[in-house]
Amino acid sequence: MEFLSVHWLDILTTILGLIYIWLEYRASIALWIVGIIMPALDIYLYWSHGLYGDSAMAVYYTAAAVYGYIAWRWGKGVKLSSDSQQPTVNTPITHMPLAKYVPTTLFFLAAWAVTYYVLITWTNSTVPLLDSFTNALSFVGLWALARKYIEQWFFWILVDAVCCVLYVQKGIPFKAGLYGLYVVIAIAGYFKWKQMMVKSEK
Repeated sequence: MEFLSVHWLDILTTILGLIYIWLEYRASIALWIVGIIMPALDIYLYWSHGLYGDSAMAVYYTAAAVYGYIAWRWGKGVKLSSDSQQPTVNTPITHMPLAKYVPTTLFFLAAWAVTYYVLITWTNSTVPLLDSFTNALSFVGLWALARKYIEQWFFWILVDAVCCVLYVQKGIPFKAGLYGLYVVIAIAGYFKWKQMMVKSEK
């Protein structure tokens, strides 16, 4: 009981994370409901463990999930093909243009520096370097995902791996396990997208 009293929120958000993955796979609009609840809880979970950068990022994820639900519910949403009932691909998967690498790297370094400065100036974070690193790279990952650049998976593999280590250090074992699973999913996702990209080019 003492273990549950300490880790109940970690366990709950991990379960929600697994449900989110399953709903995302099924392209169910319910994923956005879970996508609102889970990061909203993560705000307190991360803050209480001194992960202030991740806590702030959870605020962003919560707002993004609200937008996603509105877009799916009242906007065009995800169109399903009549025969397979699977989401149709409107924007092709491509490689990130070489011209994007320099500005993307500069943005990442600037975001990392700003977030790091905020953490060391206004918080008592014990892991400001890595906490700010994952936040800055997450912004890049979300941008690359929106553009459907296959390289977005490399960003998420690195983010998830570092988060897994951070959460172990901060005593959030179940969330650490979830992000370890995310690493595996991101690797599989890269090969899946690569296969889809090759098919679309034929």
